[in-house]
Amino acid sequence: MDSLLLKELRLCCAREAAFLPRDSGLRLIEAAPAENHNAVSAKCRDANVEELWGLTSFFGYSTQTFVQAVNMLDRFLAIMKVQPKHLPCIGVCCLHMAAKVVEEERTVSPTQELIRISHSKFTVSDLSRMEKIISEKLNSPEPRAVTALTFLHLYRSAFLSLTAGREDFPSTGTLEAQLKACTCRLVFSKAKPSVLALSLIALELKALQSNTMMKAVQQIQKHLKISEGELLHWRELVAQCMAQYYSGECTKPDNKKLVWIVSRRTAQNLQANRFCVPGLPTIPEGSWDESESEDSCEDMSCEEDSLYGSPGSDGGGAYFPTTFRSTCRK
Repeated sequence: MDSLLLKELRLCCAREAAFLPRDSGLRLIEAAPAENHNAVSAKCRDANVEELWGLTSFFGYSTQTFVQAVNMLDRFLAIMKVQPKHLPCIGVCCLHMAAKVVEEERTVSPTQELIRISHSKFTVSDLSRMEKIISEKLNSPEPRAVTALTFLHLYRSAFLSLTAGREDFPSTGTLEAQLKACTCRLVFSKAKPSVLALSLIALELKALQSNTMMKAVQQIQKHLKISEGELLHWRELVAQCMAQYYSGECTKPDNKKLVWIVSRRTAQNLQANRFCVPGLPTIPEGSWDESESEDSCEDMSCEEDSLYGSPGSDGGGAYFPTTFRSTCRK
């Protein structure tokens, strides 16, 4: 393995503990009844994370932004007693904070737009106050946390170098989609990021039945001092999660929740122009007259200016990734 890559892996392993949610706090969330109105339960937390996944997709944010946001959310919930009614504000705030760190400034959604699209009842001032509270409570040593996604990318580079760039190695998109599915379950917040990422890869490589690949897994385990029992435990939990992730029993979230909110006048104009087809000039059969070129360009203003579908319509817009499968709810 490349010495620089190994050094970076060991450095991330040394830093990952600083970004782990407090284990005692996670146990309290797991123990909270699902219908508890005074404390956030695991079911409530998971549902909120699924909504953050939808918002991440809607605004075109990266997987890194989503994973960073959930890491902040879990660390905050593990140290603070939060009522379920405040969870939407905290979740959206974590997503906005993560986007400002990860995404380019020009691509970060304005606060007011984020609140409107998420159908939240809090205000911009509420979000600003919450951002200050989260920053003070977490007191992060650095803006970007070391997450399972960090290790996922490093491991992939390591495996490609150890196996001479085999083409059958799982793609980055596949591994990231599976990581997001795991992130929607509270139990995986208890795993070390280095172990969770290796568990995802090991599960995929198991299906390939490649001795070279499995030796590479063992080599990384040895370098990072990950025990076989620990890896096996989390690999089994990942396998259970993936079985439900790809199951037809799991349903997609309600696409109608994320829609543009427009005024009545705008809605009426959109309905009136929805099927408007602009008139096109007749194409002359003769040679092209350059003097008419400017006049022949018409304003296509009748097209709907929207994202993924008609604003405010009930049409099924592609708000969520095509591979999205939410966790099954009892």
